Amino acid sequence: MKRCLYYVCMLSLALAGLAIPAHANRDAVQFGSTIHVARDATVHDAVCFFCSVEAEGTVEGDIVVFFGDVHIGTAANHDVVNFFGQISAEDNAHIGNDMVSMFGSIRLGEDVSIGKDMVAMFGGVQAPESVTVGGNRVVQPGWILWGPLLVFAVVIIVVVREIRHHRRRQYMHYPYPPRP
Repeated sequence: MKRCLYYVCMLSLALAGLAIPAHANRDAVQFGSTIHVARDATVHDAVCFFCSVEAEGTVEGDIVVFFGDVHIGTAANHDVVNFFGQISAEDNAHIGNDMVSMFGSIRLGEDVSIGKDMVAMFGGVQAPESVTVGGNRVVQPGWILWGPLLVFAVVIIVVVREIRHHRRRQYMHYPYPPRP
């Protein structure tokens, strides 16, 4: 049994040594640290978790941010996706394909162009009339999700309160506490 385990470990070590490393020379991936693309710089993809992307330069691929903000100064040539944050674009900025914001807001400057769709789910959009969107504009305000959840939470709170109040009245009805 030990000899078999030894051979399995040696085979795994040999295969790990032969693995081809992934190359992402022009990608920017961060966790908790802001990605800043200078005005004269270019990156391919920008992916950020718990941080923000400040793209003053050009992003050739996608921008994906979770729990942070996206700021586009000049161009993002593909998709811009943000969860739980704000997307903002300066005047004359260009987004090549789709712009998607989930549980956040979108704030666009004058003459911003979006190649395909602009989607804001459970958030808001502030965009002047000069913004051009090549596809659909989908804006689903936050109250559509939070309104029913708030009503459901209030119903649960009232039911729990009434059950506790009823039990308290039952307990106080006896001259001494009942035995368990």
